[in-house]
Amino acid sequence: MNISLENVDKVSACLTLKLEKADYEGEVKKLLRTFCQKAQVHGFRPGKLPMSVAIKMYGSQAKAEAVDHMVSEKLSAYLTENKVQLLGQPMVSDKQPIIDFEKQDDFEFLFDIALKPEFTVEATADDHIPYYDIEVSDEMVNKQVDDYAQRGGHSVSVDEYADKDIVRGTLAELDENGQPKEGGLVVEKASLMPSYFKNDEQKKVFDGVKKNTVVTLNLSKAYDGNEAEVASLLKVKKEEAGAYTGDFSFQIDEISRYMPAEVGQELFDQVFGEGQVKSEEEFRAKIKEAIAANMAHNSDYKFLVDARAHFEEKVGELAFSEPLLKKFLQNSHRSEKSEPMSPEELDKAYENNIKSLKWELIKDKFATQLHIEIKQDEVKATAVGAARMQFAQYGMMNVPEQYIEQYAADMMKKEENVRYYFDACLNSKLTAALKETVTLDRKTVSMEDFNKMFE
Repeated sequence: MNISLENVDKVSACLTLKLEKADYEGEVKKLLRTFCQKAQVHGFRPGKLPMSVAIKMYGSQAKAEAVDHMVSEKLSAYLTENKVQLLGQPMVSDKQPIIDFEKQDDFEFLFDIALKPEFTVEATADDHIPYYDIEVSDEMVNKQVDDYAQRGGHSVSVDEYADKDIVRGTLAELDENGQPKEGGLVVEKASLMPSYFKNDEQKKVFDGVKKNTVVTLNLSKAYDGNEAEVASLLKVKKEEAGAYTGDFSFQIDEISRYMPAEVGQELFDQVFGEGQVKSEEEFRAKIKEAIAANMAHNSDYKFLVDARAHFEEKVGELAFSEPLLKKFLQNSHRSEKSEPMSPEELDKAYENNIKSLKWELIKDKFATQLHIEIKQDEVKATAVGAARMQFAQYGMMNVPEQYIEQYAADMMKKEENVRYYFDACLNSKLTAALKETVTLDRKTVSMEDFNKMFE
């Protein structure tokens, strides 16, 4: 066996792998022996198939399997041992000679390889990167307090309607004279939220109405002719909703109002756990602390965006093997979809991938310079942190740790999620390392001004 690598240019190479019969003959015999032991062939007892028959029936296939396995194994080992800086995967060359496993004993395989461009980059204190500390305003704290109070609230029964109340009762179809229609549609225990009506005139029908009164409304007008909403309310098929454009009477049996929770000990315990907060002052301080932590994630994200732009400009243009990378993209696309990308689609995919690829290569350099390593338990911790933050967004601040860890473990069962959390962990460690290495030009900004930076 012989493997050689020849550079075509600075960013591409051709790898040649030559196999002789002696290289793979032992593997072929092993495959044929296994075939003899397991084959069910008419006229021969199980496990007693002669080797001569196995060679005739299975010889070429066994040779192909043995050669394919050896090529894959030796190719991978060569690239690893020689630290070949390739991009993507080796691809069969367009110059590859036709292989005939029945007639050939010696084989030559040619692979095209896209190489990483050579460049240097280093983060130092001479690199100035802006860092925006987001101010946590009283307004932000007040809004979060209101959100928690809203989530912790409950519905109460009231006697008079006000905006955003829910009214329940019986809907009855009326005739052109405003009287109950004979054989007309009646819907008991119907629920309406007039504030969601699209017609202001129909909303006003409920102004100041009291429980145990009857009002007249037009549902088609109320929902601006939306047949799906009318059908859902009247419990009919969508195609039947168009038949109910007239008025309905509505006997109001109940008026329900959602009342936010009081800002007191019960809410404190609900949000942060029993006994963790004992006063409104502590409650607001805890909320401010949580918002600040969340804002720090936003600040770090913006910092990494700016750091990327800074170092990409510092590195300048990088050379890539466009033909080979486009070939790799097209091959990857074909493995997922039957139709190849059009030239226009391929150009766009290449452009987008080059943008991402340049930053990935820069990050690899920084990982070496800043001694960044990612361990499996760190990826898991990142997933747990993401799960905890997700629960917190819904006001669930005191979810037991075992439930958070189980939720994260379920997420990590998908390969794409593992890759996502690995990248998130890498970005987090890279951000922390760069913040310790470069010079931060810090500036305190409001959330509004911070958001404008992304417009």
